[in-house]
Amino acid sequence: MTTYVWGYLDEYAEEREDLLDAVDTVFRSGQLVWGPFLDSFEHDFARYHGAAHCVGVDNGTNAIVLALKALGIGPGDEVITVSNTAAPTVLAIDLVGAKPVFVDIDPETYLMDVTQVEAAITGRTRCLLPVHLYGQCVDMDPLLKLAADHDLVVLEDCAQSHGARYRGRIAGAMGDAGAFSFYPTKVLGAYGHAGATITSDAELDARMRRLRYYGMDEGRYYVMERGGQNSRLDQVHAEILRRKLTRLDAYIEARRAVAARYAEGLADTGLLLPRTVEHNEHSYYLYVVRHPERDRIIEAMKAYDVALNISYAWPVHTMTGFSDFGYGKGDLPHTEQAAEEIFSLPMFPSLKESRQAEIIDGLRKTMESL
Repeated sequence: MTTYVWGYLDEYAEEREDLLDAVDTVFRSGQLVWGPFLDSFEHDFARYHGAAHCVGVDNGTNAIVLALKALGIGPGDEVITVSNTAAPTVLAIDLVGAKPVFVDIDPETYLMDVTQVEAAITGRTRCLLPVHLYGQCVDMDPLLKLAADHDLVVLEDCAQSHGARYRGRIAGAMGDAGAFSFYPTKVLGAYGHAGATITSDAELDARMRRLRYYGMDEGRYYVMERGGQNSRLDQVHAEILRRKLTRLDAYIEARRAVAARYAEGLADTGLLLPRTVEHNEHSYYLYVVRHPERDRIIEAMKAYDVALNISYAWPVHTMTGFSDFGYGKGDLPHTEQAAEEIFSLPMFPSLKESRQAEIIDGLRKTMESL
């Protein structure tokens, strides 16, 4: 399967000299797996989030898997999350042997409807896993209170929310841990697979470090605990990400400018545009709009050489691979209705105003023709 990354070539052209220098610097050091580049990235990424620790791993899925394992989540446990997410969120829960329990979404933000969580808590519930989707944070204060009241841990899925904030607090630093993906499409993207988990709990940090390295303490080879795996973040991607981290705020500012132009240009078209909750600061990983004639709009926009994406067309609870979780069509009505109507417009920092104007013009004409 080929994945086209919007804006990738523009970003590479602009940052090529620095990126190639990062690769050359690591290669010349002769330290490709462990070493100072990984240490520096982990330090800088933790500091950016106001967290005490960061554990770099090989991808975002394993960032969640290792965090769940380190939090003690396993067979027989239940983890409350949403079905409107990328499948790896739920796959990670399944991989540690726990059971995902789904609640529906808010139909305006497409985020976890926190008001439904308490009713989903059972004697087996151990973890709440909010997904900060599309670049906006879940309503965390009531969720954190529920966790405290019921003695639950909170793991934030921040794969799509680099730099997003909730009431001034940054995504990933509000729960017990926050898991990140640096897949190339992300707001902070690597040039391949990469991930990380942040926490301010020293014991949790130590457990994740062992688990990413076969269950061994670094430097104490072959003294290991069960459940470990090989999930280390390599030095090349660590150094690339460390350098790109210095530009993360600029990426977000550019994305917000793109979002503002869409909001102005599409305000009266009949498209339901993204709603940013008043206390949130959106980082716009995706610009998700909604309309009942979604499929006709996507097809019509091909005439303007605009490819539109759907995130996500198939809620996880309706996928055949997860049918044994006991959910079916109709169980999460807001999630299922949104999946039939949402689609994403091109969103990346280097999207030129002239090209965006063409996209907006094409959408306006398409909407007028419906």
